[in-house]
Amino acid sequence: MRNTILIALVCFIFLGCKKDSFSSTPSLIYKSVNTKVLFSGQVIKFTLSFTDKEGNLDSIFIQKINPSCSQSNTTERFYLGDAIVKLNSKSDDLLVSFGYRVDGYPSIGEPKCDFNDTCYYRFSITDKTKHHSDTVRSETIVIMKQ
Repeated sequence: MRNTILIALVCFIFLGCKKDSFSSTPSLIYKSVNTKVLFSGQVIKFTLSFTDKEGNLDSIFIQKINPSCSQSNTTERFYLGDAIVKLNSKSDDLLVSFGYRVDGYPSIGEPKCDFNDTCYYRFSITDKTKHHSDTVRSETIVIMKQ
């Protein structure tokens, strides 16, 4: 009886101590944004986290969606070089920053209609073998019209 309990206990320990495993298809999780109302001269920072079994991320797609002003909608692709994502990183946070009339940052874009941009952002990543993550979405962001 003691041996049966001991064997069962050892089996539970081995099954409970499973090593983390990542998929070959990258995964992306939206975590946060530093502001939900953006004024001219400010920087917006989206925090995402990713996992990828091979650690071979290639690019991130970022789509701005404004349901009430389609002229403000954009889709952009940014390549993720070693300066952005650590070489062969399999899991990490990813900080995506845009400036609203701020030098040194990619432009978030001015509102194209006669009112503030009330929009959200969608993100997805692709690895070098063309596996695509699911698309994640931000909260609603308001970009103030100047």
